[in-house]
Order: sequence, then structure tokens, then C-alpha cells
Amino acid sequence: MLRLGYPVVGVTDLSRAVAFWTRALDLVATEEWASDTWRTLEHADGSGRALALMVSASPAEPRPRLHLDLFTESRAEQEAEVERLTGLGARAVDWDSYPPDPDFVVLADPDDNVFCVVDLSRAPSGSGGPAS
Repeated sequence: MLRLGYPVVGVTDLSRAVAFWTRALDLVATEEWASDTWRTLEHADGSGRALALMVSASPAEPRPRLHLDLFTESRAEQEAEVERLTGLGARAVDWDSYPPDPDFVVLADPDDNVFCVVDLSRAPSGSGGPAS
């Protein structure tokens, strides 16, 4: 039976990416399949795999069709997390496609991989969770 594994993020500097994503999402790097070109990250509470990082020679896409959404519960939490993430090395992206009063903020990790920080209290579904 086929099942979904976890997202794999292409990076140019594996050590820098491990440092950013482990601190950003409270993950830990494991030795599972560890190599010079791959690291598996899991939840710090031991609940399982969360993300993988793979060295990639291709550049990050400025408008990727697939990206990570990181959830917060309020506008204040979103603002605090954006500040924390930029302090860890993320940067704000000049995004020209924001809707009026967006529920998300577009950032890029230190390898320029775009991701969003979403305030679920203002998400389009209005239910405090992803739209069904």
C-alpha cells in the first residue's frame, strides 16, 4: 500500500538548513539515512518523522507550486513567529500576489525556499483550520 512519507526540501548548505529547520520547528536531526547529502528531521517529542533535507544543485523556485504552510492560532502569534523565524535566518519575500487582508505571510528559508506562516484564526475557512 502506498502512503505519504514527508516533505523533502532541497538545500545548498545542509548544515545551515538543519540548524534553521530544527530551531524553526523544534525538530531534531536523526541518523536515519544520514549522509553528506541527506538529513531526516523528526519531532522532538519522538512522535515521528517530520521533514527531510536533501542537497540540491537546482536553485529554489521563486513561486513554487508546492510549499510548506506553518500554522499559528492568532495574528499576534503569527507576528511573533515571523519575527522569530527571521531572527533564525528566514527573510521576508516581496510577494506581489497577497490578497486584501491576507491570512498568510510569505517567507524564504536561508536557501531561498518559500514557505508561508498562516494565521488560522483568519484562514479562508473561518473555522480556525484548513478549508475542507
